[in-house]
Amino acid sequence: MTTLNETSSCVAQYDAQAMPVSAVQAIVREWATPVTTVERVHLRDALNRVLAQDIVSPIDVPAHDNSAMDGYAFAGAALEVQTDTTGVPGEKDELALNVAGKAFAGHPFAGSIERTQCVRVMTGATMPAGCDTVVPQEAVTRDGDTIRFPVSQLRTGANRRLAGEDLAKGSVALKAGRIVRASDLGLLASLGIGEVSVRRRLRVAFFSTGDELRSIGQPLDPGCVYDSNRYTLFAMLKRLDVDPIDLGVVRDEPAALEEALRTAASSADVVITSGGVSVGEADLTKQMLRMLGDVAHWSLAMRPGRPLAFGRIWSGGKPGAGEPAIFFGLPGNPVAVMATFYQIVREVLLRMSGATTHAVPMIRASCGDAIRKRPGRTEFQRGIAQRDAQGAWHVAPTGSQGSGVLSSMSEANCFIVLAHDQGDLDPGDAVDIMLFEGLI
Repeated sequence: MTTLNETSSCVAQYDAQAMPVSAVQAIVREWATPVTTVERVHLRDALNRVLAQDIVSPIDVPAHDNSAMDGYAFAGAALEVQTDTTGVPGEKDELALNVAGKAFAGHPFAGSIERTQCVRVMTGATMPAGCDTVVPQEAVTRDGDTIRFPVSQLRTGANRRLAGEDLAKGSVALKAGRIVRASDLGLLASLGIGEVSVRRRLRVAFFSTGDELRSIGQPLDPGCVYDSNRYTLFAMLKRLDVDPIDLGVVRDEPAALEEALRTAASSADVVITSGGVSVGEADLTKQMLRMLGDVAHWSLAMRPGRPLAFGRIWSGGKPGAGEPAIFFGLPGNPVAVMATFYQIVREVLLRMSGATTHAVPMIRASCGDAIRKRPGRTEFQRGIAQRDAQGAWHVAPTGSQGSGVLSSMSEANCFIVLAHDQGDLDPGDAVDIMLFEGLI
C-alpha cells in the first residue's frame, strides 16, 4: 500500500511547511476512491444522487416526427409549384393549398393527403403521412378551406422536429458519475424510466475538539464559546447529499480523542475534525493519528486555513486493522473551516461519492477597493459581488478578513480568489471571484 509520504513526494512543489493549495489538491485527489455499493432508487428519490451507470435511451425522443409550431403541414415538394398571383415583377410567388383536416398533440391526422393539400397542425402534433414541412399560422392567409403563403419564406423540412432528434434510441442519455438534477428527472421521465441505479451515499463523520467548546443549550462558562463549526460542516455536507454523522464535541484528552476517532472510522468513509491541528496544539493529535493511521500534518500557503492534517485512519487502533477512513483535520477558526472545506475537502467528497467533478467556475471582476496581498500564498477573501448596468462584475471585500470573523462569510456572496504569486491590488484591478450561489 502506497503511503501518504510516498504519494506526496511525487507532487511538484511538495513542502510540508509551505504547501501550495494546488499541491494539496493534487495529493488528496489521488486518495479519493469512490464507494462501490450501488442502490436502486425510485425516480423521485434520485435527485442529487450519483448515477452508477450510463442511462441508455430505450426509445426515440421524440417518438415521431412532429410539428415545432402551430401552423399547416404539407409536402415540401409542393414548394416547387409556384403560382404568380400578382403579375408584378419582383413580387413573391404564393402557394395555395387546401386544408384536408386537423392534427393535435395526441390526436394525429389519420388520412393521407395530396400535393395540393395540407393539414392544420398544433405544436407537438405528429406529422401527417406524406408531410415534411410546416408553415407557421401567422405566415398564411386563409380563405375558407384554402391557405396562401409566400413560397420564398420556406424550405423543405422547415419547422419539423424529427423522431429521435432529442435522443435516439440506444444513445446515452446521462453518463455514469452525473449528479442527478431537476432537469434530469424530467429527462428520465420522458424516457419512461422509473428507477435508476445510484451509488450509495458517502458517510461522513465529524466532530469538534476543544475544552472551551459548548453545544447549543449548554451554559457558557467563563472563557467558553458555542461550537459553530459542527453546524457549518453539517450544512456543507448536506448540500453535497452525503450522510453526515455528528459526533459532537470531544474533549482534549487522549482517551476521548482516540475513542472518537476509532468510532468515526468504524462508521464512516470520511472523518472530519475541526480544531487541534495548529502548530501550538498538534503534538497530542499527531501522536494519536500516527498510532491510528497514515496521516500528514501540513502548513498550507493559504489564507485562511493554514494548518491541515490529512491521511487515512483505521478503527482497529493501528494501520491496517479494522475499517479504514479518509481523515481531514481542519483548523478551528470558523472561516478557515469553510475555506479549507470548499477548496480542499469538497472535491474529495464528490469523487468518493462517484461523481464526475469539474472545476468551480470563476468570474473576472473589477476590484472596488485596494487589497493588501503577500505573494507566496493563495488567499480566499470574502467579498460582495454585483453587476453594473452594462453587465460588468464588481467586487469589494466584506470588511475584516480575520479567520474567526464568521459574519464575513454570512455577509459575502463570493470568495475573492487571490493567486499564489499575486501581490497587492489597486482599485479597478481585475480579480477572480468564486460565487457562493450553487456552492455554499
